[in-house]
Amino acid sequence: MLDRKFILENIADVKQNCVNRGVTEQVDQLVEWESQRKAIQAETEELNRRANEVSKSIGKAKDAEEREARKNEGRELRAKKDAAQSEVDRLNAEILQLQLALPNMAHADAPVGVDDKANLEIGRGKHEPRAFNFDVLDHVELGQQHDWIDFEGGARTTGSGFYFIKGELVLLDLALQRFAVDFLMDRGFTPTITPDLATDAVLEGIGFMPRGPETQVYSIENMDLSLVGTAEITLGGLYKDQTLMSDELPLRLCGLSHCYRTEAGAAGRASRGLYRVHQFTKVEMFAFTRPDQSDAMHEELLQIERDLFDALEIPFRIVDTATGDLGGPAYRKYDLEAWMPGRGESGEWGEVTSTSNCTDYQARRLNSRFKIKDQKGTHFTHTLNGTALALSRALISILENHQNADGSVTIPEAIRSYVRRDKIG
Repeated sequence: MLDRKFILENIADVKQNCVNRGVTEQVDQLVEWESQRKAIQAETEELNRRANEVSKSIGKAKDAEEREARKNEGRELRAKKDAAQSEVDRLNAEILQLQLALPNMAHADAPVGVDDKANLEIGRGKHEPRAFNFDVLDHVELGQQHDWIDFEGGARTTGSGFYFIKGELVLLDLALQRFAVDFLMDRGFTPTITPDLATDAVLEGIGFMPRGPETQVYSIENMDLSLVGTAEITLGGLYKDQTLMSDELPLRLCGLSHCYRTEAGAAGRASRGLYRVHQFTKVEMFAFTRPDQSDAMHEELLQIERDLFDALEIPFRIVDTATGDLGGPAYRKYDLEAWMPGRGESGEWGEVTSTSNCTDYQARRLNSRFKIKDQKGTHFTHTLNGTALALSRALISILENHQNADGSVTIPEAIRSYVRRDKIG
């Protein structure tokens, strides 16, 4: 969340940031309540001071009657102080809810726009979209042809939007996971396998809404737990209420987890097959940094995503995400969109990864701090996240871009040693 002092000192900028992000704000209400809180806090402190003075004067009373009178006065002052403090606490709680609802400030260079139509292409990968000399199949048709993906079986056992991965496609899926983990370990990331559940407090700290009519999260009834939509949640929660030492930063983590999303409202050919499903596996990058390190770390995460998809010989473009498409915690976000020849009439770009710098927005909510040796006090870390590979969309990209006229799929050279074959199908 945004620092309260920052909000009060930058009211116009905070309000304009909300406009740019398409978020309804209550900054004026926050300012009004904060003014009331300060006034009542001052009154509380004055009542407490007077009560202490009266308490000290009791022993100096001339007689029992005066002593009893001073005791009564002290009790009345403390009762008023307690009532005032309760009002301060109530206002603090109300202000905090408004703070939590405000999005992070956006980077000055982020394109301004209310949705992804304002996203700005800023680069492309090494590989251009392929010119096919045969009719292209999408990944669903390839999956049906080879019995690789069973959506009907998933629907029977679990429901619409679930699926079985079968046969040789399992080998490709596992190969991609190991390839991504090895790739990140070589770049200083510590691999982890994270829990598939997190407390609601951790989800809220990261910036997800675990309950309510608009949530995209599967929550566990009668428990303070929800299924995670990304290992960003559990990796961020790993250092909730913890203090790291400055020389430990930047701390690079790689998380392997299942991801669960309700994907409410998603439909259409662009969401066909594996593109938008309720469960998938993901290799996630997460970093804790000092404030002066986060911009460089963001570029590092983007470069890793680029290197991964270049290695997989997938054409992609990079977009700088518009303010209205950032999501609440992000200060700046880059998306990689892979060319998917099976989408639409003649292929379309589809998002496969994103990386976000969330500055200290999540750290304030999670109370994740760092300490500089031989200095007093602590500071909030900066947090960053980035998708290495979301397996469902990585599979789409490989199947559709590397398909052959006979229905087989050529395995990119970078992962052949993991799959142990040159082609599948």
